[in-house]
Amino acid sequence: MNIHEYQGKEILASYGVRVQRGIVANSPVEAVAAAKQLTAETGTGWHVIKAQIHAGGRGKGGGVKLAKNLQQVEELSEQIIGMMLKTPQTPPEGKRVHKVLIAEDVYYPGESDTKEFYMSVLLNRAKARNMIMYSTEGGMDIEEVAEHTPHLIFTEEIDPSIGLQGFQARRIAFNLGLSGNAFKEMVKFVDSLYNAYVGSDASMFEINPVLKTSDNKIMAVDAKVNIDDNSLYRQPKYADMRDIREENPIEVEAKEAGLNYVDLDGTVGCMVNGAGLAMATMDLIKYAGYEPANFLDVGGTADAKRVELAFRIILKDPNVKAILINIFGGIVRCDRVAQGVVDAYKNMGDAIKVPIIVRLQGTNAEIAKELIDNSGMPILSAVQFQEAADQVKVALS
Repeated sequence: MNIHEYQGKEILASYGVRVQRGIVANSPVEAVAAAKQLTAETGTGWHVIKAQIHAGGRGKGGGVKLAKNLQQVEELSEQIIGMMLKTPQTPPEGKRVHKVLIAEDVYYPGESDTKEFYMSVLLNRAKARNMIMYSTEGGMDIEEVAEHTPHLIFTEEIDPSIGLQGFQARRIAFNLGLSGNAFKEMVKFVDSLYNAYVGSDASMFEINPVLKTSDNKIMAVDAKVNIDDNSLYRQPKYADMRDIREENPIEVEAKEAGLNYVDLDGTVGCMVNGAGLAMATMDLIKYAGYEPANFLDVGGTADAKRVELAFRIILKDPNVKAILINIFGGIVRCDRVAQGVVDAYKNMGDAIKVPIIVRLQGTNAEIAKELIDNSGMPILSAVQFQEAADQVKVALS
C-alpha cells in the first residue's frame, strides 16, 4: 500500500527522524492558512508547494514549486491542485492532484553548503535480508545513477536476527563523506529510519533527498513509503492512510469483491484459480504471441456469481480482446466451474463481446468440456495447455 509524502513523514517523525515540516492543504485557501501557521511555528519565510500523489518525479512534472510570499502560495496551490500531473511514474494521462503539502524552506544559508543524498531501506529478496541503499547523488533518479555512475551507489545488508548495528550506521555516514556534527546526525538518522521501516512493516522507505542543511542537520526532505499489505491487520493506524483515489479503480473494485486482480497492458484477459496457475497462464499467453491484460485469481470457489463478477471486472478494461479462463479442479469440480461459466455468460447477455477460451483440468474435466461444447454458447474449450494456447491464437487471428 503506497501512502503520500506527508503521511510517510508522519511515520518517520514518530520514530525520531528529523523531517522537513509541512502542513497538508486541500485548497488554495487552506494552503495560505497552512503557510501562515508554518511561518509562526518554524520561522520559514519561503514555502515549498508539493503535489501529493503516489508517484516520484513530481518536480519534473511541475508538481513542486517554491513560493516566496503568501500570494505565490495561493497562486501556485491553485495551479497544482486539480492538475493532471505527469511524471515518469504515472500513467500516460497523469494523476489528478487532490491536495498539496505546504513545506518549510530548508535550503537556508549558513556556515556550510547544503548537500543532498539518496537513501532507501528495502528487502533484498535474493538474500532474505533488509538492505539500506544510499548514494552521494541525492535528488537524482537512482536508476540514472546506477546506469552511469554505479560506483556512487553503496549498500548495507542487515541481518534480521540482530538488526542494524552501530558500525553499519557509522560506515554509511563515512561513505557519504560526512564529519563532525553532520556525521553524528547521519548515524542517528540511519538508525531511526531503519526502526521506522521495521516498526511500520514497510516494504520500502525511499528518502530522496536526505538533506544536510547549512547548519549540519540531517533531515528527510521527501518520503516515498510502501506498507506491506499483508501487515495491515496489525497496523490499523496505517491502513487508514490508504487513498483509493490514487489507486487503479478496477483494482479497488476487485479487492472489495475479494478478487486478487492486477491491471496490465496486454489484450488477453485472464481468469484463474490460484496464483501459481495465474502466473503460468500469463506465460502461456506470451507463448502464444500475445500479452496478458491482467492477473486475476478468483480463488478456490468459482461458482456462477463469482465468475460473472470476474467477467465484469475484466471487461472494464477496454483493451481486452479475448478472455482465457484457466481453472484447475482440485477442491472445486471442473463441471461445476463450467456450469458457472455458462450461467454467467447467459446472465450477462450481450455484455460479453470478446471470445472466451475455457481450459479446465482436474476432477471431471472431460464432463466440463462437454458442458461447454454443448452449451450453445460461443465459448472455445480446451483441456491441455497447448490446446488453450492454440485456441487463443484462433480467437485473435
